[in-house]
Amino acid sequence: MQTASREEEFREYVTSRGPALLRTAHQLTGHACDAEDLLQSALAKTYLAWDRIQDRGSLDGYVRRAMVNINISQWRRRKLEEYPSDELPETFSEAEACGEVHVRLEQALDQLPARMREAIVLRYYEDMSEPDIARALGISVGTVKSTVSRAMAKLRLELCIPAQPPPQP
Repeated sequence: MQTASREEEFREYVTSRGPALLRTAHQLTGHACDAEDLLQSALAKTYLAWDRIQDRGSLDGYVRRAMVNINISQWRRRKLEEYPSDELPETFSEAEACGEVHVRLEQALDQLPARMREAIVLRYYEDMSEPDIARALGISVGTVKSTVSRAMAKLRLELCIPAQPPPQP
């Protein structure tokens, strides 16, 4: 009986939070298929740990942290398998149905290093606070602030958006 309620509770969680978590996974990987695989792997780990997670309010953080960890591990493994080439492969953008701004933003995010992309996704897509991001990525709050600042500067430069002036006292 307990297994049935556990499975139902997990199913309800995935149904309600799945789309938001998939968007986060897509921003971490940059590809829809990779995002689905990443989310599935993270949800499998979450299901195995379901009984150990006491605070159900922290489930999103647990899944996001699992996605970040899995993505970093996969990236490190791929790093050994990828070599520079004189020719770039053709790229396919699934965001063509979206507006021009969305396409340009996706491309600019893809250009960011993995750590910067993770910080931007957690800050602006998941609306996490800087301390929460620091805990999720295992870095200091100061590192989060500088990483997000540098990433935003790169995005502004890539998208030709003028930097915002500092606030006047």
